Amino acid sequence: MEWRGIEIHPEVPPEGLEWPPYLRARFGGMSDMLREEARRAGLEMVVPEIIPKSRRALEAAEYAREQGHHETFHKIVFRKFYGEGQNLSNWSVLHAAAEEVGLDATAMQQKTESGQYASIIDRRIAELRTLGASGVPLYIFDGKYAVIGLQPYDAFQEVMEHIEADNAKVE
Repeated sequence: MEWRGIEIHPEVPPEGLEWPPYLRARFGGMSDMLREEARRAGLEMVVPEIIPKSRRALEAAEYAREQGHHETFHKIVFRKFYGEGQNLSNWSVLHAAAEEVGLDATAMQQKTESGQYASIIDRRIAELRTLGASGVPLYIFDGKYAVIGLQPYDAFQEVMEHIEADNAKVE
């Protein structure tokens, strides 16, 4: 499995944005469902007060990938956002995640701010959009089947059955 980032709200300013009432109402039920799932898994889920500008975190994660620590960095960033409600737009949050992984936080910020990873993220976002990416989480199977959002196990099983049927046709 490979994590790929997608910027769901590119319109958010660099410092983040307070949840507009219509979005808070729209996603309120989903947040309750996610919190319950997290509780069942023994985790605390905090709904952040703001929508972060995720682009910085996506690009910083590319630095972590380059250093061979993407998965660990990604897990820590998720914990900071979903478990602690921290703003991923802030360099201090990303620095703390980098340091927790053992990465050079200053080098990460310098390389990210230089624009070194911008084209990588742009390309990945374009690829994911062609596959119908409109939300997260997004799971792509066999390069052509997508499962978008929090879905029951049956949705994944159905995709696997389609792949199995496609492979049987080829053989």
